Amino acid sequence: MNQLRIGTLVGLFAAAFGLAWAAAGLWESWDNTLPAVPLFAPVILALIAAVLLATALSLRSRLRAQRERRPDARPVDRLSAARAVVLGQASALVSAVVAGGYGGFGLFLLLERMDVPNRRDQALYAGLAVLAGIAVVAVALYLERVCRLPDGDDDNGHGPMGSPV
Repeated sequence: MNQLRIGTLVGLFAAAFGLAWAAAGLWESWDNTLPAVPLFAPVILALIAAVLLATALSLRSRLRAQRERRPDARPVDRLSAARAVVLGQASALVSAVVAGGYGGFGLFLLLERMDVPNRRDQALYAGLAVLAGIAVVAVALYLERVCRLPDGDDDNGHGPMGSPV
């Protein structure tokens, strides 16, 4: 499985940022009303970050107990850990695009429409969505780091996540 690259995430963020900025300007140039930023956008992204963080902390403690050979340690299934990493990677990629989109839209609102009180609130929601999206990316990278196999681990006679069979 390939690791997430920071450059890819930054590139997705920048592309979505630029597209959202341009789309907002084009939309407004056609004398259309800009769409509202939903209040739940940052809330949903924060919930995703919380779920990923809970998963990462749970896996980290189970793997630590397994490495220390505690008698009460529950083994971690490699497939479950891989699924968690894939969920984190997908969440990070989507969150980078979403955060970039809200960032471009929010900055357009800040620079072009700060005279309208409702648009200030929309810019605030967009900014919070960007912060929550960055939190999802950070937690996904942490989850990926937690589930990384040690160098040279090739499952030679061992069961799930290095535990003896």
